[in-house]
Amino acid sequence: MTRYLLSRAGQAALVLWAAFTVSYVLLRLMPGDSILIKFQNPELGLSPEQIDEIRAYYAAGSPLAEYADTLLGFLRGSFGYSIDTGTPVVERLAEALPQTAMLALPAFVLAVLIAVVIAFAAGHSRTSWLRGALLSVPSVFISVPAFWLGIVLIQVFSFRLRLVPVIGGDEVQQLILPVLTLAVPISAPIAQVLARGIDQVYAQPFVPVVEAKGATRWWVLWRHVARNAVPPTLTVAGLTFGELIAGSVVTETVFGRNGIGRLTEQAVNAQDTPVMLAVVVLAAAMFVLVNLIVDVLFPILDPRLKAAS
Repeated sequence: MTRYLLSRAGQAALVLWAAFTVSYVLLRLMPGDSILIKFQNPELGLSPEQIDEIRAYYAAGSPLAEYADTLLGFLRGSFGYSIDTGTPVVERLAEALPQTAMLALPAFVLAVLIAVVIAFAAGHSRTSWLRGALLSVPSVFISVPAFWLGIVLIQVFSFRLRLVPVIGGDEVQQLILPVLTLAVPISAPIAQVLARGIDQVYAQPFVPVVEAKGATRWWVLWRHVARNAVPPTLTVAGLTFGELIAGSVVTETVFGRNGIGRLTEQAVNAQDTPVMLAVVVLAAAMFVLVNLIVDVLFPILDPRLKAAS
């Protein structure tokens, strides 16, 4: 087990390093000059020499020479300074991260609940048309653009039914529609994999044996089938959790929330490369951490993996 954990931790560190390196190189190769966008304004009255000094301060002159310093800075928890605002990137992340966490965590929980309801209802149903309808729901969810879904929810529940205010209201009311907008597309792959796993387990020989002993279909589904169908679903759930920051970019823009998504949008518009690099590494770190937790849970849920490790 220790060897298994060390192997997964080493792979996680390698993924983080690769994410940092690729992002660093791509951001350096982007067309345009973020320093000139910010400071080459005639109203600022800066000379070319002063702009060169600013570029040197922000490490924009020699990317290859600054790679090691930037990497060491990230390892120390220092992400540099924002070109757009001049403040430390850590402070901007600290301001935005709680808002995104308040949106992403409930959205992920809701997505899992939606997926479980759809998959279990389809697995428990004995009516072919109802089962087919339930299994088609994830395909519809994953096909709906998040920005369109957010606009529709605002139009229906805020403007027409007046159930949830878009402007004003307490924090919980302001979270209802954004959480639903983010949760619906994320629930689709989880529901698809869980439903497929339930079907595969139902085809195993032990299921008719358990049913022959007098167990109800719901008991078999809950106590025997679900337990064997959950491990593959955990992998997909970990992957979708890593997509929450990407999904929050659209959701926070539609609903005007100030979080990591909105910060990413502002950084892209201003070509604020230190902020963009920090956001990418943060998203990769969350993705790696969640999937590392999933890897640790796998041997617990499946004793065969524990024995093999």
